[in-house]
Amino acid sequence: MAYDSKTWRDIAARVALPLCLAVAFVLYTGFLDGNPGVSSAEWADRPWHLFVNAFPGLLLAALLLVLTRRAWLSFGLAFMAQGAVLAVSAIKMKNLGAPLLPADFRMVGQLKNGGLHLLGGYLPSSPLPYLAILATLGLIVLIARLEPPLFARHTHRRVITGVTLVALLGTLMAGVPAWSHMYDKNRLGMQPWSAAGNARYNGVVTTIMQFRLQDAGNKQKADPAEASRFLADTSADLRQHLADAASNDRQAPDIVVIQSESFFDPSVIRGLEHEDLAPNLHRLAEHASAGNLHVPTFGGGTIRTEFEVLTGLSLRYFPTMQFPYLQMHSTVVPSMVRTLRSHGYETIAVHGNDPSFWNRTAAFRSLGFDRFVSQADFPKGFRRDGEYMADSAMTDEIMSQLKDSGPPRFVFAISMEAHGPYDKTINVDQRERDAIPVPDGISDDAKLQLRNYIYHMRHADAELGRLAELLKQRERPTLLLFYGDHLPALTETYDKLGFVDGGSMFTQTVPYVLVDAHGDGPAPKQADLAAWMLPGKLLEQAGVHDDAYFALTQVVAPKLAALTHAPDAPSPPMDAMQKYADLSMSNVAMLRFKKKLDPLMAQYVTPDATTVARQPGAMEERAASGAGQ
Repeated sequence: MAYDSKTWRDIAARVALPLCLAVAFVLYTGFLDGNPGVSSAEWADRPWHLFVNAFPGLLLAALLLVLTRRAWLSFGLAFMAQGAVLAVSAIKMKNLGAPLLPADFRMVGQLKNGGLHLLGGYLPSSPLPYLAILATLGLIVLIARLEPPLFARHTHRRVITGVTLVALLGTLMAGVPAWSHMYDKNRLGMQPWSAAGNARYNGVVTTIMQFRLQDAGNKQKADPAEASRFLADTSADLRQHLADAASNDRQAPDIVVIQSESFFDPSVIRGLEHEDLAPNLHRLAEHASAGNLHVPTFGGGTIRTEFEVLTGLSLRYFPTMQFPYLQMHSTVVPSMVRTLRSHGYETIAVHGNDPSFWNRTAAFRSLGFDRFVSQADFPKGFRRDGEYMADSAMTDEIMSQLKDSGPPRFVFAISMEAHGPYDKTINVDQRERDAIPVPDGISDDAKLQLRNYIYHMRHADAELGRLAELLKQRERPTLLLFYGDHLPALTETYDKLGFVDGGSMFTQTVPYVLVDAHGDGPAPKQADLAAWMLPGKLLEQAGVHDDAYFALTQVVAPKLAALTHAPDAPSPPMDAMQKYADLSMSNVAMLRFKKKLDPLMAQYVTPDATTVARQPGAMEERAASGAGQ
């Protein structure tokens, strides 16, 4: 009996250790998560919320326990993995105002394509966190060497248990719909319109899982009948718009588009409303088409705005496409680039960074660019300003791509100088930077970041003025479209100072200006637009008016522009007509993306013979075959 008692005590001790570590893991996750809804103090009131927030980490710990038979080692490794996820989420939340989300894990594959340098700038500069990581790793190694096995080998049992745990963890990570019962939005609550709000209530890991599972098993499908009904209802306005646009029979101009990194007008921030920090933008806007631009991202995610501008497709209608260049798999994507190619334009992308970052090499090929001029193609010794290529170097490269003879050229340039983070002081004129006025009411760190941003943003504005003057002096007519891709990640400044309009950082717009260097085209018009409406406006100014889809974006622009916003912004209220147009355009956009819209649209809009676009032929085949030749 004494032997039996000892055996049971031994078994109880072996079972108790993993159970105690599991409880500690749940509480540790709540503590490290930092969100009030799943803090360790909530264990009595919200035990299920704390448990599911820690559940993936617990599965990992259990799998490691089966593989190693060592409890302290297994939970130590799981602690580190969970801590890494939560730390990365905290960095993203600090800089972008949003927690880690499923689509962010696609960035892992971009680390080798220049992403490590770009994203590494947001990591802590203090050595203390890295020393703590090394110390923890050292402790785990020590435990691995000293900790005895918790149980005997029992290989066949461990294999069965291990396979079961791998299946559970794999299906959970894959977003198999059955897991929706555990992360049920009715039981846990969910704010799908706000990832940050959802994380505050449910925790970071639960938010990742809920956003992973919310569309599980639901494949988005277009409704041709609904799209057809909308096109029929809109056909009269669309025909009239096409007829009006056809009156612009100008000589084909060269076209330069500048996507200016993080560019916005800081005078919308309280305390800066009387500062003119973008004089060239304001001067050019007085005699050009200009306005506010609603963009689909905040603080980062440049390719979201970029995709909308190049394709004329709103990401609002593709909710699962967080990073479009990493998720579009078609070799031919309808775009403004292809429309211009069909009119004889040579199409060139210019970007002073690694060409494979964000998968741009493949994406630009699909979009139809003839050539992609990336960092390695710039002259050796190009000027840097801050961490990245100076906007002045980009201006020089743009001018070198424009010729006085030959076919018209479309140059799409993406700047880098004003890219964050903004807490570094490298390759800057500190005297010029420190002379920039900033409001009180924010920390010294926030003041430094704001000054660094404005320093680079003013250079972007100066280069806008210089480029506009250079284009004006050219013999060939030229259009210049300049816009910002999103607001910079200056979250403390926005939180503490606020905006003149009283809105949040997620609802702010960026500026755009469309300059006709020789004034050869239609008279300028002031209008607020969404990013996906810009290509239609640009094409019409250039005298390209045979793509009915881009014309349609201009017809619906007044109704739908304000619906484009950053993912974490609240959706604006809609009336019945807006809801109808919004739903219908979602079907139209999906059909367009799948290249199934043109036959449907031809039933309702038949341009006259002088405006019919050339049908895809040899040039389109070459566009599909590659842009990096």
